[in-house]
Amino acid sequence: MAPARPKRPPLTRGAVIAAGLALADEIGIEALSMRKLGDAVGVEAMSLYNHVRNKDDLLDGLVDAVFAEIRFDASRPWRAAMHERAHSARAALLRHRWAVGLLDSRTNPAPATLAHHDSVLGCLRRSGFTVEQAAHTFALLDSYTYGFVIQEVALPFDDGDDVAAVATEILPTDMGEIYPHLAELTAEHVMQVGYSFSSEFDWGLAVVLD
Repeated sequence: MAPARPKRPPLTRGAVIAAGLALADEIGIEALSMRKLGDAVGVEAMSLYNHVRNKDDLLDGLVDAVFAEIRFDASRPWRAAMHERAHSARAALLRHRWAVGLLDSRTNPAPATLAHHDSVLGCLRRSGFTVEQAAHTFALLDSYTYGFVIQEVALPFDDGDDVAAVATEILPTDMGEIYPHLAELTAEHVMQVGYSFSSEFDWGLAVVLD
């Protein structure tokens, strides 16, 4: 008699969203389909509809899962809270690089998304910001954070790469004569030992918060 197969844990909405998050990280959000997600969790695609209504509902769940990863302590002083939030949001977006274009695009935001936004606004309002100032601050911080991540992931090198070697390949040998300021920046900043584009995030965030 063949041994009984171990029972697969019952599928839940949370498990479907978690699997969708992992699959989107692996193949990209454009390639994500209900069929591929069904294959990933070992069920027919139609079985997924017991847990998510449709592809849009799945995307809402994925966005909500990303927002749930962003640390934010609304009880802290506003500047410290926003500093922590910006760094945590950037880290979440670097883990889920497909998410930057989706976070604020959904028309049916889920609970974690709504709670996050409400908490950020509440922190600013309790700190003396007017409604208008809170709106401006929220928009500015998100624009800076999202924009930095878009630029960061588009660069032709990572912080772990030999930036000097990459710069040598990209830039012309007579750059100093043609583009003197670019040559100065490259030699005196980018090609210095320990240079990291990621460190630019803290400098810019401090300026924004100031």
